[in-house]
Amino acid sequence: MSDDGEIDVVACEETPLGLVCLRRRAAAGAPGAFATELTIDHQFLMSSVNTDSERALAEHALALHGGDALGVLVGGLGLGYTAQAVLASPRVARLEVVELLAPVIGWLERGMLPLSDALRGDARLRVVQGDVYARLAAPPASPDELRDLVLIDVDHSPDERLGAGHASFYAEAGLVAARRHLAPGGVLGVWSYAESSAFADALRRVFAEVHVVPVPFENTVVGGDEVNWLFFAKAR
Repeated sequence: MSDDGEIDVVACEETPLGLVCLRRRAAAGAPGAFATELTIDHQFLMSSVNTDSERALAEHALALHGGDALGVLVGGLGLGYTAQAVLASPRVARLEVVELLAPVIGWLERGMLPLSDALRGDARLRVVQGDVYARLAAPPASPDELRDLVLIDVDHSPDERLGAGHASFYAEAGLVAARRHLAPGGVLGVWSYAESSAFADALRRVFAEVHVVPVPFENTVVGGDEVNWLFFAKAR
């Protein structure tokens, strides 16, 4: 790979959400450098270049909680940048990542993701295959299942979802169900590429404390300035 913008498709596998591909793109103006990307049905999902908001999802939630020996649940592994930011905090005792797409977990385990080595080397991390929305919709099996932080980075936005069954999570009843998985003082965080006043309003009907955080960044892949959005809600 040498030409600016040249794309190398590393692996593709069918999943319940469509054809997921791992690919590498030559970095413009940086010979020998490349970005790692995930796509679903050839539609862009995420990149290793612009990761500010994925990291901020973890960092803001940790700051909002303020506690120690935290148990964290992350819905969506992706390229692992939210998980890495969680594990960067010594206040985190354990992290469970629930990823629906089995190929993404396989690429992590086979060292194909940029953060594979760093993530696999941390004993606090456990990655499981499953549907995080189904898990949050069901009651927690025991008090041991409660988490201090629940961070969701799965869909493009509350209004542009990857799966038809995801819609219920963003409604008031789904948020009430998700709140049951939070320990006292726990924080729910949700990533989105777009603002959603309807989702923010639903959060405010369920939680007493809600924060909507814009994360501006320069998109060096396509050029121009963009804004991602983070939604946080804190349980009593």
